[in-house]
Amino acid sequence: MDQVRAYKKVGDRRWRESRGVVYEDIEVGIIVEHRPGRTLTEADNIWMSLLSLNLHPLHIDDAYCEKTEWQRPLVSSLVTLSIVSGMSVQSTSARGLANLGWDNIRLVAPVFVGDTIYAETEYLDKRLSKSRPNQGIVSCATRGIKADGTLFLTCQRQFLLPTRDHDLEDQAGY
Repeated sequence: MDQVRAYKKVGDRRWRESRGVVYEDIEVGIIVEHRPGRTLTEADNIWMSLLSLNLHPLHIDDAYCEKTEWQRPLVSSLVTLSIVSGMSVQSTSARGLANLGWDNIRLVAPVFVGDTIYAETEYLDKRLSKSRPNQGIVSCATRGIKADGTLFLTCQRQFLLPTRDHDLEDQAGY
């Protein structure tokens, strides 16, 4: 993964942005720090709580939360998992053909409105698919880290990437 291309030449003095990686770009053991970070807002928390029907007062009721040990609403783990996963897409599965699942999701510290969060991903394993010879299965561990260095979320994920010779970019006009 010494050099991942960000642009593809598509004509004279014309380039197209190229997102993501293919199977051959993945190097097991590499850690990628995802940027930009994201400062969480009250709207993030309220909207996702309403969208997902997670109406637990710990996320949406200031008066209720004043009686908790934190004395303020917690940002829903559905928000933090979604944002951390989204932050990782550019460097993991932007060219993915399928997300195969998340495992071992752990929420290890509370997150609050106003916290700025970042993500990083370590590639754990990769192998060519037995049933799809032009695709590979990649396993990674992603961590959510607050700007102050506090680890708040860990998870593992698997996804399917095309091999370089079977990437869909050219076929799709990307």
